[in-house]
Amino acid sequence: MKKMYHLGNCSTCQAIIKETQVDKKGFVLQDIKFEKITAAQLDEMEKMAGSYESLFSRRAMKYKELGLKDKKLAEKDYRRFILDEYTFLKRPVTIINDKIFIGNDKKTVETLKQAVHQLR
Repeated sequence: MKKMYHLGNCSTCQAIIKETQVDKKGFVLQDIKFEKITAAQLDEMEKMAGSYESLFSRRAMKYKELGLKDKKLAEKDYRRFILDEYTFLKRPVTIINDKIFIGNDKKTVETLKQAVHQLR
């Protein structure tokens, strides 16, 4: 499987797509604003990542709006918030076979770039 969950209007996601060239390597690009993440997709990501928390973005505007930083969240809470509000997914999330790449930090993007480059 070669898939990227992203936001089409996110300049960071667009820059990563361009830099890694996943759009030219046969990846399925799912814009999570228009094609919501299903529970099955999120559960698959969690299995690969090890937790829902690792997929959860604390940068989302609603994180502060809802006062979540002052609450103790459990795994089921992270799952529910991501399914209810697409901005809670740390972006982009890229899956290449059995590997998952979460977020946009420099090290993750560089590792993703190398993995995409190795694809035939």
